[in-house]
Amino acid sequence: MTHDPHPRDAAGAPPATRPLPRSIAVFTGSALGASPAVTDQVRAFGTFLAQHGITVVYGGGRVGLMGTLADSALAAGGRVIGVMPESLVHSELAHTEIDDLHVVATMHERKARMADLAEAFVTLPGGSGTLEEFFEAWTWGQLGLHTKPVSLLDIDGSWGSLVTMLQDMVEQGFLAQRHLDGLIVAKDTDSLLDQLSSWTPPQAKWT
Repeated sequence: MTHDPHPRDAAGAPPATRPLPRSIAVFTGSALGASPAVTDQVRAFGTFLAQHGITVVYGGGRVGLMGTLADSALAAGGRVIGVMPESLVHSELAHTEIDDLHVVATMHERKARMADLAEAFVTLPGGSGTLEEFFEAWTWGQLGLHTKPVSLLDIDGSWGSLVTMLQDMVEQGFLAQRHLDGLIVAKDTDSLLDQLSSWTPPQAKWT
């Protein structure tokens, strides 16, 4: 089944252009991973966001791909906001050079605060925590709790198997096709911006 990155309205017309988000919550790993090419592309993405005047909202860490993202955005003159539970701040994982660090009590509060601060969500390579953040943000959208675009930036095919699994969920009747169509899957930053500017929220699950 083909994933359509540009959902159309009931009349079949392409969606209207929308302004680019002024802030994006970025989910990514606290580890660097095994591929230097992935690190390089995450670094380039942080630079890209800064150059487009888009504020980075992320988990507040100085380690792994999270730290790479923040450092690259800051080096390019961008604004970076971190959100981190107090327990991790005390473990000395917090980035001390970002523009603003929101310290919260729990991981649940972290995700809620990031969602409040951001106008869109982008998921970069990462592990189980990254996936948990992605799925919660995407599920909130399906339930109509927000109308913000959620996306996967498929760096080096990192999310190919996940998209295949989601397509299987559609085939098995556990996921509506409109919600898969409403998920942005982009191979590069130019495609990501194009899809963000043409995205329209799908109908919520229970409406």
